[in-house]
Parts: sequence; structure tokens; C-alpha cells
Amino acid sequence: MTGRDDGAMLVPVEPSPVVILVRPQLAENIGAVARAMANGGLYHLRLVAPRDGWPQERAWRTASGADRLLEAATVYPDVADAVADLHRVLATCPRPRHVVTPLLTARGAAAELRAIGERGLRAGVLFGPERAGLDRNDLAHADALVRYPLNPAFLSLNLAQAVMILAYEWWLAAEETAPRALMTHETRVATKAELENFLSHLVRELDASGFLRNPQKRPGMIRNLRHFFQRGEVTEQELRTLHGVVTELAKKP
Repeated sequence: MTGRDDGAMLVPVEPSPVVILVRPQLAENIGAVARAMANGGLYHLRLVAPRDGWPQERAWRTASGADRLLEAATVYPDVADAVADLHRVLATCPRPRHVVTPLLTARGAAAELRAIGERGLRAGVLFGPERAGLDRNDLAHADALVRYPLNPAFLSLNLAQAVMILAYEWWLAAEETAPRALMTHETRVATKAELENFLSHLVRELDASGFLRNPQKRPGMIRNLRHFFQRGEVTEQELRTLHGVVTELAKKP
């Protein structure tokens, strides 16, 4: 799926945590991170000692229209300065070792970030350099670590993917879209009365054609047909089409 902002105002979903990229190496990755952030409603980007300086034109090429995030991004010399005005800090860490600290999944981190924001506090999430991730000194600034429960045999993520997972969970934590819905377009789900009308039509024509001529099997065959059509959410348009099919098939040759 692709899409562009095309200069439209990207309005932050507040209270929104800050995404902090620590010593990012590639401009293209920074741009891809901005795109992922905009997808999930995370609009505050900070860069700690980017390897090639900032701004970098190549970042805008991979931002896919999330230009305002890059334009508003701020640069800091070290992690301490980048988190100085924040109240709580989380840090992504693929394989935390030798530390005793809260460990959250991306979903748990999103819930934690929402709760922090609801208390009127500002939070940020540290993401490490592409090659090696955050070091011990970086992690020392974090109140909790975030680890994604992915395939333990292959935990490799690029920087934008790591941000996208957290951004998705952040957005989903307050999203009210039903987990399952039926796309009906110009029609609607048929009522039970409409479905019963069609089934009566179908049974009449099946009786007339002799298909239901076995009196012992007839009730079970009708139940099977009923179960078939009751199992899904048949639409009114689909029933009209089926009425037409049955009527056409019932015509005498």
C-alpha cells in the first residue's frame, strides 16, 4: 500500500511519544522511519548524532510524502540531551543481557506509552543504529526495554520495520475499527425475511423440477441448503441475483 501526504498538514495524535534514532547511518532509513511514523500517528522525530549529518536530501526520497516530520526533526549530540525534557524513556533491544529492568512487547510498550501520556507526561522510544543497535550506555537512559516476540531463529529487522511495528501497536491501542467487517459496497446484508423468501422460492422450484422427490431425504436436503445460505452474511444484491438464477433455470426449454 502506498500513499503520499502531498504537502497536507500531518496533525500529531497527541499525546504522542517521541521517536529517537540513535546514531542513524543511512538517510534513506531516516526517511523510511518518517513514513512509518506517519502511518501510526507518531510525528515527533529526534536524531542523535546522525552519521552523515542532517538534513540529508536522500531522506526525503524515501519518506513518501511525510516531509513535515523530517522538516521538524531535531538533532542532538548524545542520548542524554535527546531525552533531557522527557519523563519516561523506553528502548528497543533485540537481546537484552545482564540487566534487571521491565521488558515489554511492542503491544505492552504501546499500552505503557498511552498510559504515560494520559498522566500528562512525555515519553520517548530509543532505536539504535542499524548495524549494532543500542549500546549499554544508551540503554542506561531507559526506564524499560522493548523486545518484539518474533521468530527467535531470525530477529533481524531494519530500522523502519522496527519503528513501524511500534507505530502500528501505538495506533491500534486506540483504534476502534472492528477486527472483522463485511464490505457490502452499494448493497447491505440481507434480512432473515429476505433470505427466507429466497429459500422458499428455491424449494418451490426444486420441488417442481423433481429434485426433492425423495420424501425421506427431502427435509435433510432442505436443511443443508438452509445451512449453506445461513452460514455467511448473504447480501440483498446477492439474493436478487440468485432469485434471477433460479427463475431462469426453472424456465421450460
